[in-house]
Amino acid sequence: MNQLSAQINNYLSYCEFQKMLNKKTLKAYGIDLSQFTSFSMNETDPLTKTCICKYIQLLHIQYKPKTVKRKIACLRAFINYLEFDEQIKFNPISKIRLEFREPLTLPKSLPLSIIQRLLKTAYQALQQQQSIYQYYAKLRNVAILELLFATGLRVSELCSIKSTEIDLKNGSVKVQGKGARERIVFISNIDTLSALRTYQKAYAKSITQTGWFFVNRLEHRLSEQSVRNMIKMYVKIAKIPENITPHMLRHSFATLMLEEDVDIRYIQSILGHSSITTTQIYTHVSLSKQKSIMQKKHPRNHITI
Repeated sequence: MNQLSAQINNYLSYCEFQKMLNKKTLKAYGIDLSQFTSFSMNETDPLTKTCICKYIQLLHIQYKPKTVKRKIACLRAFINYLEFDEQIKFNPISKIRLEFREPLTLPKSLPLSIIQRLLKTAYQALQQQQSIYQYYAKLRNVAILELLFATGLRVSELCSIKSTEIDLKNGSVKVQGKGARERIVFISNIDTLSALRTYQKAYAKSITQTGWFFVNRLEHRLSEQSVRNMIKMYVKIAKIPENITPHMLRHSFATLMLEEDVDIRYIQSILGHSSITTTQIYTHVSLSKQKSIMQKKHPRNHITI
């Protein structure tokens, strides 16, 4: 078992320094592989087809299909690494059928009226009398909400924006996406740019000192959890009867863009999806667009009896 732990540590080092994976991915890999280690600790040889099959069966019992798929992918990548590095002679996972049907879960998006209500609440809070600290915090909140909806960024991408990666003069932001893929996303809305410029001016010193665009009161990188908590606070103030997350704003951005007849390939590029298959899920969500098409474009409209 000590050998397996050492192999996992070597693999994680390989992922960090050669594949250049981010800290969150490395942490997830560590948790998943540690779970396999715990499961197989009483096995003489954990890297056998029998042991791995038992582990996969347990995953299906304990987790939802999406989680199971991720954990299996992590284990397979680890074993493939061992085979490629000639640490094992036989790849036990290559002879295991791993395909299974994953139910289609549609992303939950918000109507434009709810997003408007959320933004309005943030702007109203900014106008209220308050201390200078509260004003600065609410200024940052407005900028975050505007940027999330304007670009469809993941919350991790937003919090990882460096001061050198956002150009408010030309209205663009360089995004470090999944798999270390970079993309440029443009910001065109006047109100969004105004909110971001006001925030940038107010936080100029902290931004320069830290190198991060969004910073907290301790002058550190703003955390993803802080953004989630902020949205939750405004949802409560606005009395919105939904649990809104940053990712729902991303889903809403994509769905509403699709309803405005934006080509799905452009949406794929803006969202940073490596595969069009991931983006195509939004074609199932755009119900109002479907209804409009059926009302305006159906050939039955041209038949008179």
